[in-house]
Amino acid sequence: MTNRPVLVLASASPRRVALLNQLGIAPDLLLPADVDETPGRAELPRRLARRLARAKAEVAAHRVPLQDYPGRDVLVLAADTVVAVGRRILPKAETFADAEGCIALLSGRTHRVFTGLALATPSGLREKLVETRIRFKRLSSQEMADYLASGEWQGKAGGYAVQGFAGAFVASVSGSYSSVVGLPLHETANLLESARYPVRARWTDGALA
Repeated sequence: MTNRPVLVLASASPRRVALLNQLGIAPDLLLPADVDETPGRAELPRRLARRLARAKAEVAAHRVPLQDYPGRDVLVLAADTVVAVGRRILPKAETFADAEGCIALLSGRTHRVFTGLALATPSGLREKLVETRIRFKRLSSQEMADYLASGEWQGKAGGYAVQGFAGAFVASVSGSYSSVVGLPLHETANLLESARYPVRARWTDGALA
């Protein structure tokens, strides 16, 4: 299907690429969007997730080399995930202290993960917001120490990746597991299909469209 829309993913995240692959989709181009992810003053988690996804889609859309895709529509997909306890937005853990603070706060509590989705299309921007609730077991000091020693928390929102070692701490998930990993599959498929992207092309012909 050579005239299908071009799909650009505004991310270099291996997790998001793998999740798209799970749907049978391979992005035509990866264009990570560098945006300031600092929350605004009193900005709520859901608003931050939506704003950052929108900003990433818009930044990447302006960088697409349109001359490489003559006569084809270009779709730019972006996502951003925010972890929050109540109204408190947890950082992407860059230091041991960041991770220690996040894991101590999450221990024995329910928190929320918000993933904003944005799809820039020739006719405008389409958006979705997905909310998932996760409850961690109460962690012992040894469990916390072992996890922090693993270093797996580095660069992770809230100091953990649900598909990693911290999966052992998850007592329950209410909502979209794939959203917590980085890309809600149900909502992503719906958003792409609404823009006439052939999500199921590979399902029937066995090859990437």
